[in-house]
Formats: sequence, structure tokens, C-alpha cells
Amino acid sequence: MANKNVKKIVITGAPASGKTEFMFRLKNNKKFAEFHFFDELARELLAENYSIREKPAEFHLEIYNRQILREKAIGEKPFITDRGTLDGLSFYSKTLNNVNTSVADEFKRYTDVIQLGTAATLGEAFYIQDDIRTESLDQCLHLQNELKLIWSPHPSYHFIEPEVDFDSKYDKFLKTILELISIL
Repeated sequence: MANKNVKKIVITGAPASGKTEFMFRLKNNKKFAEFHFFDELARELLAENYSIREKPAEFHLEIYNRQILREKAIGEKPFITDRGTLDGLSFYSKTLNNVNTSVADEFKRYTDVIQLGTAATLGEAFYIQDDIRTESLDQCLHLQNELKLIWSPHPSYHFIEPEVDFDSKYDKFLKTILELISIL
């Protein structure tokens, strides 16, 4: 269970939501110097072994286990993570059963959740695929909705709408996260 005095924040969102860039910016912001930052595990695993994507149960179990290990490794220190333990549910619905936990138990791991809206909602011109981000526009929008269904019941859930002006979206995100960390 997350100690309410130690911030453990999830940054989640469908592909093309800005998670990686926002995490990079936070890492370079002195106001977050005391935080540990966890990069997205899916990209890391796919870079190690792209074929693991063909085995979704194994892939998401490995992501979950690595996430738990890195959170435990820092103990009761504040962190910000690119995706939390429940994100796997949006990609592979059997993840929860495979890791023998509950949504309520996973909610207790985190003090706050910020979901970034995907640029896919702005249209094809704003959604860029790559070697890792292979989801179609429709799949991406579906993932956004799934993530919202999974995370929105969390007691400290926040959604940042996508915007054409990326810096404006970041400013809203930064304001939200600064308000969360000042609640200590």
C-alpha cells in the first residue's frame, strides 16, 4: 500500500500521448530532483526481444514483474513511472488473472494517476507510428478508452486532454503534477 506521504505517481496514456517527452522534461526539472523516474518497460522489452510481442501473456507478465521489482528496489522513496501495473490490462485483458492481484490492490500501490490524452484523437496528421508504436489510429483510441476505464476509479485520477499545441498540454500536465506533489 502506498504511503500517502510518499508520492508514487503513474503517468499513463495510449500511444502518442506524450508520456516519454513529459517524463524527460520532468527529469530535468529541479522541482522533481527527489523523485526516481521509471521509463516505460514495454519499449525496453521490445528492444531486447521484439518477438515477445507475439506472446502477450508472457510479455505483460514480464512487464508486471519488472515493474514490481523496480518499485520495491527503491523502498519508500517517491517515484514517477511511465505506466503502472494496471496498464497491461488495456493491451491484454487477462493480465490481472495472470498476476493474481486485484484492481483495488494495484490502486493502493500509487498515490496519483495522470492519464495523458493521445494525439490520435486529433486525427491522423497527429498520430505517428514507428517500429514499436504499431497500433492503428482506431486501436490507439480504443486503448485510450480502456486505460480510462481501468484507471479513472482511482481516488486521485486526472486526465489531461490532448492539444494541438504540445507545450500547452505540457503546461496543464505540469500544473497538475505540481499541485499533486505540493499536497505532501
